[in-house]
Amino acid sequence: MADQIPLHPVPRSTQRRAAYYNNASGAQRHNRYQVEDESSHLDEMPLMMSEEGFENDESDYHTLPRARISQRKRGLEWFVCGGWKFLCTSCCDWLINVCRRKKELKARTVWLGCPEKCEEKYPRNAIKNQKYNIFTFIPGVLYEQFKFFLNLYFLVVSCSQFVPALKIGYLYTYWAPLGFVLAVTVLREAVDEFRRYQRDKEMNSQLYSKLTIRGKVQVKSSDIQVGDLIIVEKNQRIPSDMVFLRTSEKTGSCFIRTDQLDGETDWKLKVAVSCTQRLPALGDLFSINAYVYAQKPQMDIHSFEGNFTRDDSDPTVHESLSIENTLWASTVVASGTVIGVVIYTGKETRSVMNTSNPKNKVGLLDLELNQLTKALFLALVALSVVMVTLQGFVGPWYRNLFRFLLLFSYIIPISLRVNLDMGKAAYGWMIMKDDNIPRTVVRTSTIPEELGRLVYLLTDKTGTLTQNEMIFKRLHLGTVSYGTDTMDEIQNHIINSYSQMHSQSSGNTTSSTPSRKMQPSAPKVRKTVSSRIHEAVKAIALCHNVTPVYESRAGVTGETEYAEVDQDFSDESRTYQASSPDEVALVQWTESVGLTLVNRDLISMQLKTPGGQILTYYILQIFPFTSESKRMGIIVRDETTGEITFYMKGADVAMSSIVQYNDWLEEECGNMAREGLRTLVVAKKSLTEEQYQDFENRYNQAKLSLHDRALKVAAVVESLEREMELLCLTGVEDQLQADVRPTLEMLRNAGIKIWMLTGDKLETATCIAKSSHLVSRAQDIHIFRPVTNRVEAHLELNAFRRKHDCALVISGDSLEVCLKYYEHEFVELACQCPAVVCCRCSPTQKAHIVKLLQHHTGKRTCAIGDGGNDVSMIQAADCGIGIEGKEGKQASLAADFSITQFKHIGRLLMVHGRNSYKRSAALGQFVMHRGLIISTMQAVFSSVFYFASVPLYQGFLMVGYATIYTMFPVFSLVLDQDVKPEMALLYPELYKDLTKGRSLSFKTFLVWVLISIYQGGILMYGALLLFESEFVHVVAISFTALILTELLMVALTIRTWHWLMVVAEFFSLGCYVASLAFLNEYFDFAFITTVTFLWKVSAITVVSCLPLYILKYLKRKFSPPSYSKLTS
Repeated sequence: MADQIPLHPVPRSTQRRAAYYNNASGAQRHNRYQVEDESSHLDEMPLMMSEEGFENDESDYHTLPRARISQRKRGLEWFVCGGWKFLCTSCCDWLINVCRRKKELKARTVWLGCPEKCEEKYPRNAIKNQKYNIFTFIPGVLYEQFKFFLNLYFLVVSCSQFVPALKIGYLYTYWAPLGFVLAVTVLREAVDEFRRYQRDKEMNSQLYSKLTIRGKVQVKSSDIQVGDLIIVEKNQRIPSDMVFLRTSEKTGSCFIRTDQLDGETDWKLKVAVSCTQRLPALGDLFSINAYVYAQKPQMDIHSFEGNFTRDDSDPTVHESLSIENTLWASTVVASGTVIGVVIYTGKETRSVMNTSNPKNKVGLLDLELNQLTKALFLALVALSVVMVTLQGFVGPWYRNLFRFLLLFSYIIPISLRVNLDMGKAAYGWMIMKDDNIPRTVVRTSTIPEELGRLVYLLTDKTGTLTQNEMIFKRLHLGTVSYGTDTMDEIQNHIINSYSQMHSQSSGNTTSSTPSRKMQPSAPKVRKTVSSRIHEAVKAIALCHNVTPVYESRAGVTGETEYAEVDQDFSDESRTYQASSPDEVALVQWTESVGLTLVNRDLISMQLKTPGGQILTYYILQIFPFTSESKRMGIIVRDETTGEITFYMKGADVAMSSIVQYNDWLEEECGNMAREGLRTLVVAKKSLTEEQYQDFENRYNQAKLSLHDRALKVAAVVESLEREMELLCLTGVEDQLQADVRPTLEMLRNAGIKIWMLTGDKLETATCIAKSSHLVSRAQDIHIFRPVTNRVEAHLELNAFRRKHDCALVISGDSLEVCLKYYEHEFVELACQCPAVVCCRCSPTQKAHIVKLLQHHTGKRTCAIGDGGNDVSMIQAADCGIGIEGKEGKQASLAADFSITQFKHIGRLLMVHGRNSYKRSAALGQFVMHRGLIISTMQAVFSSVFYFASVPLYQGFLMVGYATIYTMFPVFSLVLDQDVKPEMALLYPELYKDLTKGRSLSFKTFLVWVLISIYQGGILMYGALLLFESEFVHVVAISFTALILTELLMVALTIRTWHWLMVVAEFFSLGCYVASLAFLNEYFDFAFITTVTFLWKVSAITVVSCLPLYILKYLKRKFSPPSYSKLTS
């Protein structure tokens, strides 16, 4: 990797460096770079090969070439070489900014239920996904069409026919094709726009209950204002960003589904503001004088800072608000009814700030054809100037120049756009009719060729690569391991343990674990294993954040009165909810082996034993999982025995230093990871009452401190995390989507680089990257250490640079820092990795990564996802693919192509992508050849007849040539294929050739130009040599030979015949022969029925086509294409 990137070596000034490192302590070193933005030297610092230190003397290193360029003097040379463009762009940007100056976002104070007290005017709470409005629709669509050189050229040519001196043919020959193209485009855009309008209207018209002094009133989603108190029922979408005030749940908390916001299907627990939750009735919200102070709107969906203040009580109540007190727009209430105060609306909500505006996508092939049409236009101008020059600039030469430009205008055929657009529609139809990829929908019909040119595939993880369904696979106790086939043994142990406990408790002795004296007859090992299994299962059943929810009850779910324990805890109606599907899988497993979680609130949880006994545990403390700590803990008190136990589970990297010494943990974790299982280490520690009281005092003190609160709290918790007893190691599998592994392997073999962008945790993302074979077994994984400033990013990039052929795993925060200071270097290094995994990515970060790749590599990108959080990425990519999944249809509706399973992407790219690109390339070049050949004949004709600007063929002959005589055979090229679908899937390596763009390039285009000049010359000179007395015979002979040549050339171009192609050839020939009877004004009917006419036409056609057939045969024999070896 390092070999290909130029490194700027740093001269060794060893004494100074050694002195600096000997004298400076870590703290001083940190201070030296503390003010990052002021350390301007780092701006130009190269990435170095060693971490030995930085030099702050500018003479000590070579600056990056980019940095040197920026210091170049701005003189006349700069202005001529592109400075004028820069100045124009700057002026335009300034004007645009002045016209639509953005309001600065500010923090706000929101009074409960009093929108009129808001100091500022906030945006309407309306969703708007439309591209145009009623005034901008026509100008907008026309601009999108005429910004292409090709269409603009046709418009100018068509308008010129209104000038009598320039008129060459009939008006309809120019305006009909242009009108047809524009009508189709405007109609298609109008339908799309109307659908978007209907979807927006449906969302904005949803009704919500608003709480007022006079009671509840119904209000439309779009009429909600900042400060309103809104009631949201279960399964209803939250209309705007709110602070959670009250819930019908007795626990004071509720669950919300966030799959349309962050892509994760697990439910999130939200907690109501305790001051408002304690109020006796709903109407009391208006009897208090309270306000919420909220930070300014921002994009980060994982954080929030605010305060709730009630100033009519004594003393004034202050509550700090965090992310767990918020309800973001586009999430759905999953339990209970909630009441919230609106703090952000419309485009200031988190979900809208994280979506980007959809762009009009233009395929690479269209851009390449646009370049070729510019080259053809230059040729057209040059040819016209040559003609006028050879005329000797006599008379009104500029008028003649214009007439020549119009005569040769067929060099750029207007039928090019018509044919290509119809071709694209045909490819879309073929994709949707393919039985191998059922229910695939083409939503953007303008870019099917992009599927054949992709180099980077950016994929979401949850729901795209995985099914997001966790299954418990393995329990390891150190000496013994249990898999799916031996779970019944665990069940027997649990039943035995609790039956002994029950008999023991009835004899007035209680114990948290079964005593060894209970089974004197059983061997010692058996008892040990039994008690260890019991401890492990109990730990797994207690150490989590899962809440059981009961759906069958008519009232509110979740909480149950203790008196009605038996009837309410029925197994059929129970579902589990948690912030992570791993947790649910563990609790479901403990239920399957006999220990069931039946109830949980904020202070206790209850377990049901196999014998139906209910055990209650009081929750004393809970330490949630964070990406920094990589572990979660809980302290519980057993109601019956009063024992206090601290349970903890977490990733092996975090837990290995916490648990007592053992010799098996590391090895077994490695074994499970290789199987693609997600591992968790479970441990416990028994605490005395004195130990716990001491801990609680220190913990509460740390929680109240104002400075370094997080550090102090972590330090107190860590004092408990010492010498814990290791109970077990669990392995959970996140099931992959069907055929993910072979599909990823196929894409990799096709030369496509795959990046996984996910909002999930680093460990999970790494695990899935391994199990899905996104990272092959032989490859190393470089986990990019968390970096917060420029110096750390600098060192970490250097460490990464020295790695060869390894996959990169990086978190969203570190990525942000790297892109801030070392964007160019980071992207260059990352692009050389075989695979990249970005975890903890926000929706906007995903879109940003797509744009970075487009900008830095210039290659085509494809994004694939299934949730609302993937929409920005899908819309930013050159080609967006949405999967209809559990996370709703938002991604599939916003995408260019919608599929039902990830494995379908293989066929979509290898078969349909290949065919669409190859066919469009052949079709585009053939239509250009059709225009070039007739323009060559016109040039020969004009030069023979004293450079007269007179058309060779007029009226219907020209229209017929471009339509009925040659259209069907030429268009039948959309059925051609060079490789069978089975071959394309079997040898994905063939796809690599497509990304090089060799099917349509200046080289292939030049070959077609030479063919056109040769054939046009032969046809015209042949006809002039063979015509006898009348000029009309030239027209008849040359035109008939031209039609035959075109039909034969189509046959020469085709690689695989289809019955429709044969029909098209004979149908076109039949149409031409039949129409000869009606073309009396152009042809002499008596002459064209003679044998003379037939042999002359045949001779010219053979001379124009035979050499090309011979050349094609020789090329196939001596220089065959790569795929021909496979097909033979």
